[in-house]
Amino acid sequence: MQIEFPDRGFRGYIFDLDGTLIDSMPVHYRAWDLAMQEAGVPGTLDEDLFYSLGGVPTLGVAEKMGEHYGLTIDAAAVSHRKEKLYLDCLAEVKVIEPVAAFAREMAKTHPVAIATGGEPLIAHPAIKAAGLDDVFEIVVTPEDVAPGRGKPAPDMFLEAARRMGVPPAECVVFEDAVPGIKAAEAAGMAVVRVPSRG
Repeated sequence: MQIEFPDRGFRGYIFDLDGTLIDSMPVHYRAWDLAMQEAGVPGTLDEDLFYSLGGVPTLGVAEKMGEHYGLTIDAAAVSHRKEKLYLDCLAEVKVIEPVAAFAREMAKTHPVAIATGGEPLIAHPAIKAAGLDDVFEIVVTPEDVAPGRGKPAPDMFLEAARRMGVPPAECVVFEDAVPGIKAAEAAGMAVVRVPSRG
C-alpha cells in the first residue's frame, strides 16, 4: 500500500474509519450485498456503486442503492439489517497498520479524531475490535451533525476540528473515498488519500 504521509507538521489529525484505519470495506460490501438482495436487488450488488458511496452515511447509502435499482425500499430497515450483518462479521475486519501506526504516533503529541460515515452502533464496536479505542477519544459520526450533512458536506470534519480545538486550515484528513475527500477539501483541510481498492 502506497501512502504519501505528510512531509510537514499539522496541528490536528483526522482519520476516516472504514477503508482508512480498518480494512472493513469488503465486509461492508458483503453485508450490503446480502441486505440489498433481501430487499429485492436481482443478483449481486454492483461493487462499483458500493465503492462510489464510500463515506456516505448508512441511511443515505440505502436510499441511493434503492434509487439506483429502481426499488421502493424501507431504507431504515435495510440499513439496520445491513448493520447487523456487518457486526456479525466484525472479527474479519483487519487494521490498516501503516495508517493506524501513524495515528498512534501522532496521538502522543497531537490531537487526533475519527470522522466516520458509520453510525455509532457500528463505528464504536469496530474501533474497539481494531484496538484503537485508546487512541481516539474524539469520534464524530453522522449523529453529530445536522441531518443530511454527512460527507461529502464538510460538517463532520469541521466538528472534529472544533472538538480538537484546531483551526480547519491546520488539520490534515486521511481518507479513502471520494465523498470524504470532497468533504475534507470543502472544510479547507489538507488530504492524504489512502488507497482502499487494489
